Amino acid sequence: MAKKATASVTHESIVRDVRAGNIAPVYYLMGEESYYIDRVCDFLIDTLLKPEDRDFNMITLFGAETDTISVRHAAMGFPMGAERLVVVVKEAQNLKDIEQLEPYLKQPQLSTVLIICHKNGTIDRRKGVVKLIEKNGVLFESVKLRDYQLPTWITQYLRRKHLAIEPQAAEMLAAYVGADLNRLAGELDKLVIALAEGGNTVTTDLIERHIGVSKEFNIFELTDALGRKDVIKVNRIANYFDSNPKQNPIQKTLPALFRYFSNLMLAYYAPDKTKAGIASWLGVSEWQVEKSILPAMSVYTGKKVMSIIGQIRRTDARSKGVDNPSIASGDLMKELLFFILH
Repeated sequence: MAKKATASVTHESIVRDVRAGNIAPVYYLMGEESYYIDRVCDFLIDTLLKPEDRDFNMITLFGAETDTISVRHAAMGFPMGAERLVVVVKEAQNLKDIEQLEPYLKQPQLSTVLIICHKNGTIDRRKGVVKLIEKNGVLFESVKLRDYQLPTWITQYLRRKHLAIEPQAAEMLAAYVGADLNRLAGELDKLVIALAEGGNTVTTDLIERHIGVSKEFNIFELTDALGRKDVIKVNRIANYFDSNPKQNPIQKTLPALFRYFSNLMLAYYAPDKTKAGIASWLGVSEWQVEKSILPAMSVYTGKKVMSIIGQIRRTDARSKGVDNPSIASGDLMKELLFFILH
């Protein structure tokens, strides 16, 4: 396989290449986001080996229980009654002396596909082994998605299943679940099953019924109400959060507020102040800009937003016990919301 730039290697490009018959002898899958590492590994196994061939032609090793020499010896074996031998190394972040793979990587066994899964981090790119992986195999990094990318990811996930989702529902689900794609995919699969009863669009009502997040009292509705300075709605949501601290902890709410007001601050510096211009500048959808950014820009000044960001940071420190011996999280949140609104 020809050498690829790591930046160009995606889940989709690996799938496309393998289906076209361009199969590399080595795949090093790494990154903070485990979802795509698992997806690529599973895809390779399912594509390269029939289920009946796996007993004799698939070897699974674990980084904490093996060593690099054992990985080399396994990869140098030969398939039995199948076209390929597949060697999978899981939890490779625990594998020591990865440099000892260099002799194998210089001339990998062409009848073996070595799949190395390195989660919760990346390999040191200065190592010589990295250059060999890139030269003779595929180096794939699964990067954790940013929060603003989640609604698009949700929409695309459902689109691949020929389903749609309301923009507000995508925002609501992203805010509730966060950037854990394995959990997010699991929640979406629940909604897919629910839609099998009829319909092809995920709505906020469906999410409320099957995921458990309230369509009225959630972080997305809170930022929406703050953006419009809807005092009554903000206080209703604050009281709901205070009554349900396990579902709505302050440690989850504060980062969401910080992201919202940071985006609002950035919006003031957009070269193009149109809806499309701000959306492009922030890297969010035009729907998000129309729904939550433009209304806020009309009721908050840049100076006030800077003060709000500072107050969110102070509240975060106080929620962790800094200069706060006894004030409860619910009261801290209400103080913050009062500061934001007045």
